[in-house]
Amino acid sequence: QAKLVESGGGSVQPGGSLRLSCVASGYTCMGWFRQGPGKELEGVASIDSTDGVSSYADSVKGRFTISQDNAKSTVYLEMNSLKPEDSAMYYCTADPGRCFPYGLGVSFKSTDFRVWGQGTQVTVGS
Repeated sequence: QAKLVESGGGSVQPGGSLRLSCVASGYTCMGWFRQGPGKELEGVASIDSTDGVSSYADSVKGRFTISQDNAKSTVYLEMNSLKPEDSAMYYCTADPGRCFPYGLGVSFKSTDFRVWGQGTQVTVGS
């Protein structure tokens, strides 16, 4: 049973922006994954609430920003300069353990996150 609730998906033109939100509490590592049509599940970003360290997939670096508001128990994914290839179902994920050092070359793995949301659709197209 999903314990995370995502919101903020929708349709946007190329170059546009969207902000995804995920309400969750009690987890140390929060992340976002996505799966586009015909594509494999891809880790996008993570943030460790212990030290605030964030990590990103190369495909979104410089365009996406993950952040968290502990007072609101909410994690955000700010997505700018969106491209058609960013179109996907986006999933909020969480784990009670620390994040792996994704920023140091460790690949995102879906099995690193034990809790998943239902997903929110993002469509980028003219």
